[in-house]
Formats: sequence, structure tokens, C-alpha cells
Amino acid sequence: MSTTPAATVAPVGSAPPVAVAPEKRAKAISLTREKALSYVWATTRLGLGWIFLWAFLDKTFGLGHETASAESWIHGGSPTAGFLSGSVGPFSSIYHGIAGAGLVDALFMVGLAAIGTLLILGIGMRFACGAGALMVVLMWSAALPPENNPFLDEHIIYAVVLIGLALVGAGNTLGLGRWWAKTSLVQRYPWLT
Repeated sequence: MSTTPAATVAPVGSAPPVAVAPEKRAKAISLTREKALSYVWATTRLGLGWIFLWAFLDKTFGLGHETASAESWIHGGSPTAGFLSGSVGPFSSIYHGIAGAGLVDALFMVGLAAIGTLLILGIGMRFACGAGALMVVLMWSAALPPENNPFLDEHIIYAVVLIGLALVGAGNTLGLGRWWAKTSLVQRYPWLT
């Protein structure tokens, strides 16, 4: 019995098999993984952007999902009164005091619209993700302790994911992040990336 490996025979008319160096294979796998991750982060960015933008649209126009038309912002309703006046926990007195205030309503609504729009476009990611993380942490602090956990709920998870989006440059895939980074405004003020 022979211990010599059998030669690979290619079918007639086909190219012989090509050996790929292990380094090239590892690099190709790494590039594929990076591309897949960039799409996962971009999809996450778009999803969170829609969550913020939908909240703005529903509270502004009363689209009937969470906000009835009669209670919408354009019909005189307050987008913060219900949530903040129902605040419990160590910061409830602060939130009760600002519930329904015009300035608080305006800041909340502008924040929702700006964060949602910037996330969907993939521009101003540092600003959008920082503002979004701050907003959801404030919302978390208005409802302490969380209903289903001693301290952790979706608001904290959203904040962590938003920070991750900013760190990985999630606006560059399926977004305008690369173009935005080259604008003269961002060149002058890099914190706007």
C-alpha cells in the first residue's frame, strides 16, 4: 500500500483547483466579518433612528399608536406631562416639577426629531448618540426602580447601543457618514462627526 497522497485530478475542461494561502484566507474572512458587522451596526442605527423619529411623529400628530390625535402636541397636548407626572423613585419630585412645562416639551420633541433624523441619515453620530444616550438615561431615572428588574431596563441597553454606534462609525454604512465627515463644517468642527 502506497503512502503517497493521490494527485488531484481536475475534470476535463475545468481550471485546476487553486490553493489559497492561509494568510489570504484569514484576511478574506476578516474582511467579510467586518462588512457583516458594519451592516449589523447600520441596521441597528436605522432601527434606533426610527424609534426616536416615530416617537416624535406620534407625539406631534397623534397618529393613534400611543398618542391619540386629541392629545397630540399640535392639538395642545403635552408630550412629557403623562410620563413625568407619573414618575416614581428618588428623582420623582424633580420630574413632577417639570412635567408638562413648555420648554421641557419643546426640548424633548426637538431632541426626538433631531436624534432620529441624524441616526437615520448616519450623520452627526457623536452628537446624536450622545444626546440619545443622555435622553434615555434621563427617562430611565424618571422611572426608578424599573418595573421588571432591580436596576436594568431597555433604556440603559439603548444608551449602551447608542455609544457603540458612535464608536464604530455606524453612519458610514447605509448612511451619509463618509460624505458628512468630508464636509468643511465637520473638518472645522470634528466633534460633529
